Amino acid sequence: MTLQVRVRAHKLSPNATLCASGFQMVGADSPAIEAMTDFSRIEAVSIVSTATVDEANARMISRGVRLLMVVDKEEAVLGLITARDILGEKPMQIVQGRGGKRGELAVADLMTPIGSLDTLYLNEVLNARVADILEALKTLGRQHILVEDNDPASGLPRVRGLFSATHIGRLLGVPVLGFDLPRTFAEIEAALVS
Repeated sequence: MTLQVRVRAHKLSPNATLCASGFQMVGADSPAIEAMTDFSRIEAVSIVSTATVDEANARMISRGVRLLMVVDKEEAVLGLITARDILGEKPMQIVQGRGGKRGELAVADLMTPIGSLDTLYLNEVLNARVADILEALKTLGRQHILVEDNDPASGLPRVRGLFSATHIGRLLGVPVLGFDLPRTFAEIEAALVS
């Protein structure tokens, strides 16, 4: 016996309202963890280092992100690549320096390698405020910073999540666009004092 479930379309009720999402804006003194993208809850978007920059750009667009974790075949982190790396001046500088075409560049050519990645430790983030994270990003001159902890099963270090200046700006109600990092921080700081 096959059970059939039937649904019918109806006209929206004239007195319908929007469902509140429970989404809360953050403030400067909000716990930092409220602004972290937590990879234990949201899947990290990754790519292999041998992929082309066009493949990386397409993955960013399709997943709605501006940063990809670069991993090897065993999912070990090799680095990261951002939309700024792909769409900024870096690809043209590399092409001009060594010849070839932009489409021939691999993620490995543009990524920030693991040895150059700044991280925060989760146990410190748990005691920090959103303003502390913004200050760290501004001091480092970075759009993103990773958060590291240890895998409880293996005890090995892992990337637990990340902070993004753009995401924090959105949570503060600031429409942050573009690659102009100083302007991004200025807009966020203005929202914090208002």
